[in-house]
Amino acid sequence: MIIITTHKGSDFDALASLVAASLLYPDAKPVLPMSINANLKAFLSIHKDMFNFYSSKDIIFEQVKTLVVVDTHSWSRLEGMEPLKDRQDLEIIVWDHHSEGDIETDQKNISETGAAVTILLKEIERQRKLITPIQATLFLMGLYEDTGNLTFPSTLSDDAYAAGFLLDRKADLHILSTFLRQAYGKKQKDILFHMIQKAERREVGGFTISIAKMEIEERIQNLAMVLQMYREIVNVDAAFGIFKDVERNKCMIIGRSNIDEINIGLLMRSLGGGGHPGAGSALLKSVNPDIIEEMLVELISGNQHSSVMLSDIMSYPVVTVSEDTKVDEVAMVLRNLGCTGVPVVDKDECIAGVISRRDFKKVRKSKHMQSPVKAFMSRNIVTIHQGKSAIEAARLMIKHDVGRIPVMKADKIVGIVTRSDVMMYFYDLLPD
Repeated sequence: MIIITTHKGSDFDALASLVAASLLYPDAKPVLPMSINANLKAFLSIHKDMFNFYSSKDIIFEQVKTLVVVDTHSWSRLEGMEPLKDRQDLEIIVWDHHSEGDIETDQKNISETGAAVTILLKEIERQRKLITPIQATLFLMGLYEDTGNLTFPSTLSDDAYAAGFLLDRKADLHILSTFLRQAYGKKQKDILFHMIQKAERREVGGFTISIAKMEIEERIQNLAMVLQMYREIVNVDAAFGIFKDVERNKCMIIGRSNIDEINIGLLMRSLGGGGHPGAGSALLKSVNPDIIEEMLVELISGNQHSSVMLSDIMSYPVVTVSEDTKVDEVAMVLRNLGCTGVPVVDKDECIAGVISRRDFKKVRKSKHMQSPVKAFMSRNIVTIHQGKSAIEAARLMIKHDVGRIPVMKADKIVGIVTRSDVMMYFYDLLPD
């Protein structure tokens, strides 16, 4: 079985890419996430019968031989695909316009175009696939939404060519304008007015930025549009909105940039989100907005140092195990220490890997408990130099989804920083 899927919180580019990939893989089952944005929900309420979508609950994952992923290549952004993550026999094909992702495969079709559907359209044209007018309209919606009607700085000539290609195939601009029309009602006006009243411009790293913070009592649609208007009105190089949803205890961070030097997508990926050079967002649980503001300023300025250094918060001395230690002995060490993982070192006391309770899931047979820990440890080691700050440690934890990071000096482990250590300074920033 072949399945195609895209990211959670699907927008028109995600849906367009999903349908476009279905033309390239006609035997595949397109799996649409349950979480989709408001504009897309309105479109599907009328057009859903024209598409044969599945949900992850409809899929028997044991039968899946090929996974096609569009408009993302990050496991964390997929919905319900966890059973496939560690499958060694799974073929994975990626079509994406984001440069960052952790889905590993040799079959990556990645180009930093303004929209992901642009990449798929190039292949559709090459294979001379037929496109219906409604498909052309949907594809143009995805293209226009992600490029701001071809006005965002991330827009390339390939996107403009794809738009002409779709118009030539009878894409309907009237339908497009109907469903891409963004709601701008009283709630959005009130939020924008509040932001402008409190607006502050500042110089950071030679750029003008503005960071607006406010609490919202319910989910508000189209905050991205509000933030874009805010940036234009305040007239800064980049603007950020930190919106705290009091009821859900979550913070939505949205950024918009008008210059290439401030890459919003890169900044948001540092916070566990994503996006493009000109636009992006991230969502964090149990957040202190003041700390997020500080983190944004640090990232933009390029200054990774702060008054609190890792040597102030890290744990030491560090308990390590040698790579020849038996698995059952390591399990006992973890149990006695009450921790979830320890670094593994070689005969020269240099770090060789990390073993955690998560890695113990690889142990299938009882005889494996007598195997050396190097057979099961993770070799993808995330480390940090002792001269770095708590901000940098938090950023690495969010980016790589790790709970502990060895602190290094001259290739030797001098300490270890954990989520608990970082929480001493960052309060409740890190997600559960």
